[in-house]
Amino acid sequence: MLNYKYIVVGAGIYGSVIANRIASVLNEDVLLIEKRDHIGGNCYSRIDEETGIEYHCYGSHIFHTSDESVWKFISQFADFTNYRHKVLAISGGKAYFMPINLKTLSDVYQRAITPAEASDLLAGERKDAGSAGNLEEKAIALVGKTLYEKFIRGYTAKQWEKSPRDLPPDIISRLPVRTTYSIDYFDDLYQGVPRDGYFRMFEKLLSNPRIHVMLDTGFQSVRGSISPETKIVYTGKIDEYFDYVYGNLEWRSLQFEYEIHQVRDYQGTTVVNYTDADIPYTRIHEFKHFHPERRTVFESNRTLICKEYPKTWNKDREAYYPVNTKANQELLERYRMLARQSPNTIFGGRLGCYRYWDMDKAILAALNCFETQIREH
Repeated sequence: MLNYKYIVVGAGIYGSVIANRIASVLNEDVLLIEKRDHIGGNCYSRIDEETGIEYHCYGSHIFHTSDESVWKFISQFADFTNYRHKVLAISGGKAYFMPINLKTLSDVYQRAITPAEASDLLAGERKDAGSAGNLEEKAIALVGKTLYEKFIRGYTAKQWEKSPRDLPPDIISRLPVRTTYSIDYFDDLYQGVPRDGYFRMFEKLLSNPRIHVMLDTGFQSVRGSISPETKIVYTGKIDEYFDYVYGNLEWRSLQFEYEIHQVRDYQGTTVVNYTDADIPYTRIHEFKHFHPERRTVFESNRTLICKEYPKTWNKDREAYYPVNTKANQELLERYRMLARQSPNTIFGGRLGCYRYWDMDKAILAALNCFETQIREH
């Protein structure tokens, strides 16, 4: 038997924060189970042996938040650089800054546009969003047809492998359009990447000797050895926990293809989006741009890039993005009803809650879970 009062399943952001709090605040032993061969979940980073470049193994991750409590918490475990994320989009062979801003609008409409002119232009192109019945109609209602067709239609069709007309409007809750020349991708007060990389951040987060980590361990392989009295925090897929008794929730997956190029700089920034439907990948990541302070590696004549391809999810692929259709939300509620019958198990994290969270939102949710569902019970 696994004789632990607390067991956490999943060593990503949510699970690692919960494990840290149990060990550090409650001074209790906690077992952290992880099916992969590393801690850090999708934030995991490692050093490429050939180039010396640290790369994010599951797509680029930039920490950003405006929540001071989250920033104070995570800053205990990493010194963050002052990196500010800047993204370009390639559309029709031309580069544009994203999110859409005055520079983007000026380039699209081929004239200098003032903030007031931008507001009037967008107001003239937008339609009423209230009656939007699909993603295409919602997007046009938010940004107008010209910007939708240039930046959203092709990218969305690739990302979801469906026509935007066949996707629910709720997938796009908002599309940021700035009427300033601000080109930073995020507006948050606190931003950066860990100076020593995400892996080192997770090592520190899990360094308490009361945290016991088991890698390469699937939950099902140890489930029968867990006492009914053990408190479980489960951050895997909620439908998988219940053996897909009602069927599986729908996800989108990704495939990453890495290339080493004998050039100092491949694309001039960390991430470039490709919006045209005939280009099969959605993004190219160039990881050395995360750490220009690492001068030797940054100035070397070799670089590592990664092309990101959207893929249909199946049980052999990693789940990245929930497909929040009405049918999936109804199925999720059925699983949540089952979860209420498992009082000793807390379902959390991106997979357990069937939600897409930025890192700061996952941290905040984990801290709140600890205070309300673990510490107070």
